[in-house]
Amino acid sequence: MTAEAAAVCTGVVRIYWTASGEVHALKGIDAEFPRGALTALVGPSGSGKSSLLRILAAIDRPTAGSVLLGGEETAGLPPRRLRALRRLAIGYVFQRPADNLIPHLTVAEHLEVAAGLRGDGEAGLTELVELLGIGGRAGHLPSQLSGGEQQRVAFAQAAVGRPPLIVADEPTAELDSRTSGALLDGVAALAHTGAAVVVATHDPQVVSRADRVLALRHGALEAETRADRRLSVIDESGRIQLPPELLALFPERRAVISEEDGEVRITPP
Repeated sequence: MTAEAAAVCTGVVRIYWTASGEVHALKGIDAEFPRGALTALVGPSGSGKSSLLRILAAIDRPTAGSVLLGGEETAGLPPRRLRALRRLAIGYVFQRPADNLIPHLTVAEHLEVAAGLRGDGEAGLTELVELLGIGGRAGHLPSQLSGGEQQRVAFAQAAVGRPPLIVADEPTAELDSRTSGALLDGVAALAHTGAAVVVATHDPQVVSRADRVLALRHGALEAETRADRRLSVIDESGRIQLPPELLALFPERRAVISEEDGEVRITPP
């Protein structure tokens, strides 16, 4: 685990048992989530984004594999310790703005409650609300806020006390493009204060603003994009997932692999 990582997944597997059999939602995920960066989880519906997000948030446990949060292995933690870890070290933002807030509490009261739960007093709250652009909304109830403002409040309360990890499930899904852009300005700024912010999304705006993009397909990590470079992921068994647009080159699902001058080439037979 690198010093700047808030969370690390190693060989994470998640299996759900249904009446029709096993569903392998995650198949050996290896990934780090660095502090100070906005990471986007992308992929089609059913690719495993939500399952991975819930495991990162310590809501679900992996069926197999290791998850380190703040350097602490979560797999064997008793429920009481796991709840404490969620409260102190993880902020969570739901997709629907209204699901994040209590109707009868003002913005200021939401942040005060979050500060009390984290045992952090109210240090840094002024800077946080200014960073997310809600400085003038302290006395407002959720019903008096727009959807975008509600989501900014949700991120603010998730960030109270500076937890190392903040996860969000499709936070722009119910917002228009302009409102999403304003929210993302604040979220990116929040990440760059030192938190690891992980967002599951289908929104191209989120992807364009992210420092890193992890692409999932069929429960496996297909690729990682960072600094405008797309990197295919090689798992512990040496398997690599080709991007879907390249699969057409291999109709027989067979490839010739050769090595020359330190480069590996994968070509159709």
